[in-house]
Amino acid sequence: MRAILQWRPRNVLLAAAALITVIAITDWKIVFEATLGFLYMFPLVLLGTIWGWWQLLLAAAFCTFLSDRLDPFPMDMQIPRDILIYTTLATSGLLSRAVSRGYRREMDSLARANAEMVARRAAEEQLAFVIESSPAAIVTTTADGEIVMANPAAHRLLGVPEGSLSGRGIRRYVPALGSVTSLQDTDRVFRTQMQTRGQRDNGEVFMADVLFSTYTTAAGPRLAALLVDVSDNLREREEISLQQLLAGSRILVAAVSHEVRNVCGAIGVMHENLARQHILDGNKDFEALGSLVETLAKIASLELKQSTRVSEPEYIDLGEVLADLRIVLEPCCEESGIELAWEVPNVLPRVQADRHSLFQVMLNLVKNSQRALESVAEKRISIRASTGEENVFVQVSDNGPGIPDPRKLFQPLQKGADATGLGLYLSRAFMRSYRGDLRYDPSHQGCSFVIELTRCAETADEILPLSEHAASTPARY
Repeated sequence: MRAILQWRPRNVLLAAAALITVIAITDWKIVFEATLGFLYMFPLVLLGTIWGWWQLLLAAAFCTFLSDRLDPFPMDMQIPRDILIYTTLATSGLLSRAVSRGYRREMDSLARANAEMVARRAAEEQLAFVIESSPAAIVTTTADGEIVMANPAAHRLLGVPEGSLSGRGIRRYVPALGSVTSLQDTDRVFRTQMQTRGQRDNGEVFMADVLFSTYTTAAGPRLAALLVDVSDNLREREEISLQQLLAGSRILVAAVSHEVRNVCGAIGVMHENLARQHILDGNKDFEALGSLVETLAKIASLELKQSTRVSEPEYIDLGEVLADLRIVLEPCCEESGIELAWEVPNVLPRVQADRHSLFQVMLNLVKNSQRALESVAEKRISIRASTGEENVFVQVSDNGPGIPDPRKLFQPLQKGADATGLGLYLSRAFMRSYRGDLRYDPSHQGCSFVIELTRCAETADEILPLSEHAASTPARY
């Protein structure tokens, strides 16, 4: 049967026809005392592997007709014999059809099971390879926090010999993972991330980003976690923040020194005038005032640099900075109901600037626009970038009420400012420290500021103007 089921339908049909022909000729030419009609079961069995039930019934009727005509019986026995032969042939064909269909189903099921087994085995091998070769630490634990599996990266991260983590408690290394609520205590499934501190086997502390999830298995609840050491990122972020703080402090102190110099200058002129008139000669308080003014003037005369620029110019990818800015702005605009119009070319040249400082300047301008739009019904902020021969321009505009007196925009310590009035002053100082500038555009309706940046000389001839490839994608939030 297995071999026959592998035949082509055409070969099965030819074999059945040949058998029917041979049986019919034998029944016709050779005289037996018994009928040969039962031999037609064999071609019916063959046909049952490829035909449907109605075709088999017709074939059984045809074979019964051949048996009746080629080997006639007496009339009183002809009809019972034909009924018996037909029933036998039809039953044989239908039984063959049922057996062959069941066999094919079993073979198909077995083939699918084998294919699934092969695919599952391949997936498991690929998953095992990914886990073993992953640079990120991957661990799975039981509901009690006992480590079940850990890849080589986890052993390197936690500072233990390879293969020694299984059976240890995760609380010793990452206490936050040990406190995750088990599925035994709650029906809630966790699929989230967090940033927490970890500890290596030698006691060294590190900062880690952890992505973890809980799931159930036949052996009980499990927790799978992926850990990445972000200690270097933390150090870099804190160092950049410190540099920004120091740079801002220098600019702030310079602004205060400038104001103190002005006051000391006025007081000094008055002191000199009074000294020429000899009205207060010999007055100890007057002499002390003169000494105080002289000391303050010396302190205020210290030249504090407003630049954090290193000796070599730094060129950054402006497109990446703007992409990061868009990631930060879109959720804020959506919450505030602000329409954000983004008109930035797909390709921008590298510019001379500090990445963190430039990002802070742009963010400060947008935050100012958000505050200005609080009383406006239809809020809109547009950010547009364009390129020139030597510079790149980033324009931040809004449709707010505008600036009443633009002449005082960049003055420090302004009256009526939301905080100290140093935001725009520091922003322009940062831009000028990298041969750039920040200026107010009075021609724009509402409020508009333009950030001017110096292009990298090597890419000045490689970038097309805005009109040739700009992508304007305004979106309503």
